[in-house]
Amino acid sequence: MSSNQGRYGGLAARLTETVLATPGDTSSEKRQAALERGKHPGSSGRTSLPPELASYIDTVARHAYKVTDADVAGLKEAGYSDDAIFEITVAAAVGAAMHRLDRGMAALRGEEPD
Repeated sequence: MSSNQGRYGGLAARLTETVLATPGDTSSEKRQAALERGKHPGSSGRTSLPPELASYIDTVARHAYKVTDADVAGLKEAGYSDDAIFEITVAAAVGAAMHRLDRGMAALRGEEPD
């Protein structure tokens, strides 16, 4: 998370901490990887996630409205539980949201996009 989020920094940090540190079906490390991939979808070098999970996270981060029942069924067939899919989805969405918040705040400061 960027330190340039102004008044939202504390709230963003608390949200991120809750998503990553709360006990769940998936490990904190896997949720962290999903969050990071959500910030930078399509970036294969940043995390080591199974291809089906990486593809799903990219869809959530870029075009959440395109997630289909077939996508979720594919993850279930790969062995992910409903709870695990939910946790990964939330982590990916939070990562995407944090990236957009960072970029929006940078735009308000007049910085060039990355």
